[in-house]
Amino acid sequence: MSKPITFVTGNPKKLEEVVQILGADFPKQLISKELDLPELQGEIDEITILKAKEAYRHVQGPVIIEDTALCFNALKGLPGPYTKWFFDKLGPEGLPTLLAAFDDKSAQAVSQAVCTFAYHPGGENDEVILFQGNTDGRIVNPRGPRNFGWDPCFEPAGYDVTYAQMPNAEKNKISHRYKALDLLRNYFLQRR
Repeated sequence: MSKPITFVTGNPKKLEEVVQILGADFPKQLISKELDLPELQGEIDEITILKAKEAYRHVQGPVIIEDTALCFNALKGLPGPYTKWFFDKLGPEGLPTLLAAFDDKSAQAVSQAVCTFAYHPGGENDEVILFQGNTDGRIVNPRGPRNFGWDPCFEPAGYDVTYAQMPNAEKNKISHRYKALDLLRNYFLQRR
């Protein structure tokens, strides 16, 4: 039997969502572990690869890490991979205020939610494999429950509700996280 894959997260809501999205047909055993990985600076792919390598160094086996970014067109892609810091400091009301100075709210408030999963197969010389999903949307004043990050502030394109206002089953069919995990799941299904 192959080694389980360690999903590095300390967020039980994220773990719950990942398990739901991967579904019962995911061919690998997934366990979770909380690690205090360094918050790195750089571009999304670069940060995710480095975090996966650091997670492997701690676990010494197959690992998956996730990095989520919120990229505002009006701010040329910021906060991007630094969304967690921005959200921790500003909260759900603060994210829309970052866009307050821009005249055209409909166009300038457009953003993209980006989720990148990195898989390190667990060997010393293994390459990290990335799986990335994107969802276009816009940043709005918070609506809905405030129990999962910036979900109350993100309204996906084509919807008039935020992620937080959607039933989990619906969000898990369209989200940036779903799109990245779908790629990851297919990668493993093709290698059974």
